[in-house]
Amino acid sequence: MRWDNLVEKNSTTGNSALFAADAVTTRTFDTPEFRGITFHEIRARSILNRVPGASRMPFEWTVNPYRGCTHACVYCFARKTHSYLDLDTGIGFDSQIVVKINAAELLQRELASRHWRGEHVAMGTNVDCYQRAEGRYRLMPGIITALRDRANPFSILTKGTLILRDLELLRQAAEVTEIGVSVSVGFTDRELWRTVEPGTPSPERRLDVVRALTDAGIGCSVLMAPVIPFLGDRREQLRATVAAVAEAGAASVTPLVLHLRPGAREWYFHWLGQHHPHLVERYERMYAGGAYAPTWYQRRITRQVHELADEFGIGPAHRGEARRIAQAPAAAPEPGPTQLTLL
Repeated sequence: MRWDNLVEKNSTTGNSALFAADAVTTRTFDTPEFRGITFHEIRARSILNRVPGASRMPFEWTVNPYRGCTHACVYCFARKTHSYLDLDTGIGFDSQIVVKINAAELLQRELASRHWRGEHVAMGTNVDCYQRAEGRYRLMPGIITALRDRANPFSILTKGTLILRDLELLRQAAEVTEIGVSVSVGFTDRELWRTVEPGTPSPERRLDVVRALTDAGIGCSVLMAPVIPFLGDRREQLRATVAAVAEAGAASVTPLVLHLRPGAREWYFHWLGQHHPHLVERYERMYAGGAYAPTWYQRRITRQVHELADEFGIGPAHRGEARRIAQAPAAAPEPGPTQLTLL
């Protein structure tokens, strides 16, 4: 594996490798939850990563204690990063996990630097920081503690239920700085979940996390991602998901249509050909222009989800009302695809 070639693109130091090849320890654990998984423990040289200026992300800095993810989501856009290490972006991404075992101590040092200006730090934006490995390596308590001690604002996006282990730390951080927590739930269809997100907790368990965080006084939003074309985008599917999100007490719901970057695109199309071969040509047409679905389609999904969110009382204007919904009303007829204006 090309450990020496994994460099920080925005590094200004002479020694830009993120870690040294002789600092890698490879481990396997013969326990049911880790069977078939290989962990590469490394001592990273940096942990605060600047987001490239051309990125669509609404933040500038991230912390990623892991590379690769046992959630095994077939659409994960981070798959391409494994190719930088000569690792496979398919099964290898799901089973070869890089663990930055010194993440917490590094973060403490970097936050204390006179060059650091206390900017927002986003986590869970590349791979999930509460994936299965976190149960063994316990990197997040030290990371949250470092951010709390510096009153540094941060946010976490996760599909993992393990975040509830750190609930007290999150409470403490929320007392001294601005924090944001979002849970990713793209759909509630259990059959779809089993095939596209085989290593994740079920959507119901993730919504239990939303409920628990809300009950603990930590506002939690839902990123409804991804909305999967032709498999999870029917009006009744969107309605069921938004209704469940509302019942869980989410502060807001934000839809994000499936996007297929290089690395993820090839693996997703491989999966699609095995499970839904009749959809391959439709996907080729839909994503012929690149990684993103057509603008008209994204706007249609956004409009429908926003309408449903308003109907079910999700959002600041309706905070606290969502769980009073007794029953979802009957689905309205879905309009055909049209060119819509931005909301």
